[in-house]
Amino acid sequence: MKNMRRLAAVALISVFAISVAGCNMISKTEAGIKKSPVAKFDNETITKGQLDERMAGLQQSFIQQYGNDYLKNSDAKTQYVTQEKSMLDNMITEKILLKKADELKVMPTDEKEKTDLINKKMDELKKAYTEDQIKQAGFSGGYNDAKFKDYVKDLTVMDKVYENITKDIKVDDAKAQDYYTKNQSQYTEKPNMIKLAHILVATKEEADKVEQRLKNGEDFGKLAKELSTDTGSKDNNGEYEVPFVGSGFDETFMSTALAQAEGKISAPVQTQYGFHIIKTISKTNYPVKKFEDVKEDIKKTLLDQEKQTKYTDTMTKWRTDAKIKTYEENL
Repeated sequence: MKNMRRLAAVALISVFAISVAGCNMISKTEAGIKKSPVAKFDNETITKGQLDERMAGLQQSFIQQYGNDYLKNSDAKTQYVTQEKSMLDNMITEKILLKKADELKVMPTDEKEKTDLINKKMDELKKAYTEDQIKQAGFSGGYNDAKFKDYVKDLTVMDKVYENITKDIKVDDAKAQDYYTKNQSQYTEKPNMIKLAHILVATKEEADKVEQRLKNGEDFGKLAKELSTDTGSKDNNGEYEVPFVGSGFDETFMSTALAQAEGKISAPVQTQYGFHIIKTISKTNYPVKKFEDVKEDIKKTLLDQEKQTKYTDTMTKWRTDAKIKTYEENL
């Protein structure tokens, strides 16, 4: 009897194991994968299938570049998963905004007014994108694709949420004047320019040795050619000429160069690229435009900045409240 019980128990365990394996097999079919969640929040679920639909255009781009087996290419897979996570994040934001639109009642109730808003958004998109670009984004029917038309409706609604979030933000003349006073180099008749040179090395120890050689009287340009790892400037004595604003250079690097008097050489300065010895050669300053001539531009700039800050802060709170859970293993 004991042996019979033992055999029965073994049989039950085997049946249970088979049933579990069967469940796993079902869950791994194409249909099961498409239904698997990639994000849950606020009683909402985004499935792998929904995400794949939005990724269709990018999938075609990857296939064209890497072939049908692009996910077997490690570089392609890394790029694709990064894009997939970004798309998922966008989809989560969209769903939160659409839910908030219902709560805030941002859309007009008049159907004609609503239709006019949607048509206006469609016209904006037609000016910004060609029909081929819309197709490449995954909407095979272009501007007449039913899913694209639905997406335009959603974009229109989300625009109205943005307007609601930012409706109370205003920038007065006093705030614009304050910004103008503190940032006059942005409003010159021509861009102010600085001519500088630098020697870039990997370590602080190397930079200290360069500094000492300069103090001993060696020529900056010759040392740049000999030692600098910046291939863009070393053969030109380490020199660049760039605008004060919008140079694209590292902020710490530029602030050091601008703060120095002409002819001065800095102590070693660390940035993400290594250690720099920076020489400020010359600065060219142009007259500043009158406040009245740039006031409206400044107010628009500040208004856009403050609206974006308010929108970002609000979305951060809404996303936190939504208690988002993502399932990266299902991507």
